[in-house]
Amino acid sequence: MNKRKSSILTLALGIALLPSIWAVISPYFGITTGAVALICAGIFVANGNKIEDGVRISIGFLLGDLWGCIALKIINMVKLNENIKLFCALFILGGLAVIIASTKLKKIIFLPAWLSGWAITLLLMSPLNMNWGTLPIQIGISMLMGIWYVGVGVLKFQNLLIIMIKK
Repeated sequence: MNKRKSSILTLALGIALLPSIWAVISPYFGITTGAVALICAGIFVANGNKIEDGVRISIGFLLGDLWGCIALKIINMVKLNENIKLFCALFILGGLAVIIASTKLKKIIFLPAWLSGWAITLLLMSPLNMNWGTLPIQIGISMLMGIWYVGVGVLKFQNLLIIMIKK
């Protein structure tokens, strides 16, 4: 089997297997946001599957999760027109995220993950009217599983299969 074909087939098997396992087992751990892992794995892959950036990406996603919670708290607390307070919260927090991640902290924060994590959290939690329960924690766990289990896991699984095929 040529290198390209083995790479595609092993990647296909890894993508078919590992996320499916997470989707099945995550509810048994009380995680209802398992699909978030796929989104976050996509960001990891789009960054070139760089395991060395895994911590930066993790920090970015977790900051995004926190940022989403902060945005929703602000939106809930401020007594203005809905569109005005939404615009102001997103404007201020979005600008702050870019400024913060562009300082010396850029060595430990991956801005695209921060912004994506923020959007994921807003999307999942906006309809809940502040009745979040453990949802922010579930989202954070799913984000980390997307990077470390799906992203890194598929990469390691694929590399192992390629080595086995070559033998």
